[in-house]
Amino acid sequence: MKTVPTYASFVGGQDVPSDRHLYTVSARSVLEDVFAALTLKRKLDAGTTDPAEFADRIVGRCAVAGDDVNEAALRAAAEAAPIWAATPLRTRIEGMAMIRERVRARHDEIVDTLIAEGNPRLLAQWQVSGMLTAASDDMLKWFETQLCQEFSVGPRRLMVRRVADGVVCVNPPQNAPASSALLGCMSLVAGNAIVVRAPRSAPLGVMYLLREFVAPVLEELGAPPGTLNVFCARPGRTIDAWLESPLVDDIFYTGSVERGLEVERKCVEAGKKPILELSGNDCVVVWHDADVELAAQALTEAFYGSGQICMVPNQVVAHPRIADALLAALDDALEKVQPGYPDEDGVLLSPVMRTERFFGYVRDALEHGAELVRGGRRLEVDGTPSDTGMFLEPTVLRVDGLADCRDVEMVREETFFPLLPVVVPEEAEDQSLLDDVIAFVESNRYGLRNSLWSKDPAVIDQFVRRIRNGGLLKVNDSHIGFAPYLPTHGGTGLTGGAFGEANYPALRTSHLQGVSIAEDVRPLDAVFDSYRLVAGGPAQTKE
Repeated sequence: MKTVPTYASFVGGQDVPSDRHLYTVSARSVLEDVFAALTLKRKLDAGTTDPAEFADRIVGRCAVAGDDVNEAALRAAAEAAPIWAATPLRTRIEGMAMIRERVRARHDEIVDTLIAEGNPRLLAQWQVSGMLTAASDDMLKWFETQLCQEFSVGPRRLMVRRVADGVVCVNPPQNAPASSALLGCMSLVAGNAIVVRAPRSAPLGVMYLLREFVAPVLEELGAPPGTLNVFCARPGRTIDAWLESPLVDDIFYTGSVERGLEVERKCVEAGKKPILELSGNDCVVVWHDADVELAAQALTEAFYGSGQICMVPNQVVAHPRIADALLAALDDALEKVQPGYPDEDGVLLSPVMRTERFFGYVRDALEHGAELVRGGRRLEVDGTPSDTGMFLEPTVLRVDGLADCRDVEMVREETFFPLLPVVVPEEAEDQSLLDDVIAFVESNRYGLRNSLWSKDPAVIDQFVRRIRNGGLLKVNDSHIGFAPYLPTHGGTGLTGGAFGEANYPALRTSHLQGVSIAEDVRPLDAVFDSYRLVAGGPAQTKE
């Protein structure tokens, strides 16, 4: 009989068993018969059916944690935090490198786990590439320079360093929980202890990655028990407890704008640091001299995972001279963006469980005069149009006019669907149009990523100099591709809240501190003779 992988809560270096579990049923079985699969999951979660009878459909199970587990995790993290923070930075850096190499060695196994949770193979591989890039040697060397720099000035050894905030609580999202949880673990590099809540809708990947890859490395490094704690629990009660606990220093929250801004407000009121990863409404600008074929290829990223990825393009501003050619190239490119079972090669669309808002966005756009270029239908797993299919066809609408385009809801807000509005401004002189487009990008209430496609160095220069909105700018590049040194997440506005910026967790969960270690310094001279030294004035003290 097949053994079902089981993960207990992990607190203070120990497994905490439970008599309740949440089961992960394979994504393929869900697509083959959604009603039967979801009925089976409900029965398994309720404990009313024997898991052994359905072992071939079960990928794994995770313990359900109560309030007591959360409280124990916070205590364990608070005890571990000062000890782990005092561990040499070099050791913490090497630990993350060890985790990265274990991820690299078992990448196929990780991909299979992500597929079983519903991620198409190509997107599971993309997530793993992000994990490896975020902890690459280049990144870790750069983090080391950012976390501590030393200078010798006369009789003093001076340091500017970042000091761990303490206990960091991590709330990953439902759509990419495993990779987001591993991103949160980058705060370990700064010397923090962490508490991670695995989402109830997809806990297996989180528990698997943290228990199989992160926890063993920490143990080998001699990290104190409690440096890493992870469990699956209800979000509301858990986060409210974090907000109320005096043991918590930072809350790394990923989720909706409404709840995220509420968490931010309550964090500030409680003296905690909020680190937010909320929605994105990314804009891609395609200028008249762009390579239209490559730009269209980048725009297909808007539909990866059926648009249920926060960092994909959400709107396009196409120069009127190339708008028709771009739409035609995009239509051709989208022929390759197809649904299917997640373990099949080439699949890029994911099922969409709630579709009412999708059709509402389309209706709203059409009522505002938009033109449906393609899409707008449900699809079966084989790509056949259907009234009951679990997939949505990649959908493109043309919106004419820049000035009032935000009256269209799908332009104004993140949609989280395979839906892309292409805004075509009115004809104008190029510099005037560029000014308007830059102002449009800058006025976006969200600020995750923005992209430009242009061959003109002057246009590129203006875009890079003038666009401050967003945690990342891309020029003539994949919108979602990873690159060393650059952040994978983070942004401004409704994406990151009042404190939003590019998100390097090791830096966001630490604070600057200056250190001076002196030898043979007379304090009186240090106070009063500094005027002569820095300003050239007369000495003020004598023996």
